[in-house]
Amino acid sequence: MKNTKILVLGSNGKTGRRVAERLEKIENVEIRLGSRNEKIPFDWEKPETWEKVLQDIDAAYITFQPDLAIPSAADIIQNFTLLATKAGVQKIVLLSGRSEKEAQVCEEIVKTNAKNWTIVRASWFNQNFSESIFLDPVLAGIVALPRAEALEPFVDADDIADVVTASLLNEKHNGQTYELTGPRLLTFEQIVNEISNATGRNITFQGLSLNEYVQMLREYQIPEDFIWLVNYLFEQVLDGRNSSITSDVEKVLGRKAKDFSAYAKETAETGIWDI
Repeated sequence: MKNTKILVLGSNGKTGRRVAERLEKIENVEIRLGSRNEKIPFDWEKPETWEKVLQDIDAAYITFQPDLAIPSAADIIQNFTLLATKAGVQKIVLLSGRSEKEAQVCEEIVKTNAKNWTIVRASWFNQNFSESIFLDPVLAGIVALPRAEALEPFVDADDIADVVTASLLNEKHNGQTYELTGPRLLTFEQIVNEISNATGRNITFQGLSLNEYVQMLREYQIPEDFIWLVNYLFEQVLDGRNSSITSDVEKVLGRKAKDFSAYAKETAETGIWDI
């Protein structure tokens, strides 16, 4: 039986790494990891790396860095997906942002250019608190963030990876757009309390204005392009537009989405939040 060759872009990222781990366990699936440090390197900013990484690929999982919201994303996605289809890629799965108009422009590009496609939309990940920007504040014992009142259905990266893997392997997901959420709406303060309870540590939450948060990032000498992106996400995505829950995880996987409390308990047991 012919192997299916799948390209996983962003293979060092929160979802890409998990998708690759799942695909590695599946018979007759061959994986090509897409990152700058692989034997066949891939770099979104270097189109000369694209053709080789797409050679002999049947399906591709696209995670775009740093985010589909940046101004150059649409042109890059346009050029890459055209090249992928020309190279013979039969299926593209795109990780997109929930209720992000810039991301939806990229979705339409994928729908137009890909032979077959699935769109997987998500916004804030549980793992932002253990593998990303909010880990250091958790370790410091004080998480200071804007939009304290915003309700968000934080979704687990394992659920996203399971949906993406199913979408890559099963044709019944062709032409589908899935919006993935967790099972509850939570504020940042509630999230911090969940982590505090799971770890037995005293972790406090402090609400800030968006201007205060940006100023704090500048004081920590965070790069301006990252500050722009964070400001966009807090201003545009956390305005209440995503304060709703879907059943798409269960629709695809036949099980409930992972609750944040389960994620917090599992993560606390790894020791990542210990000090």
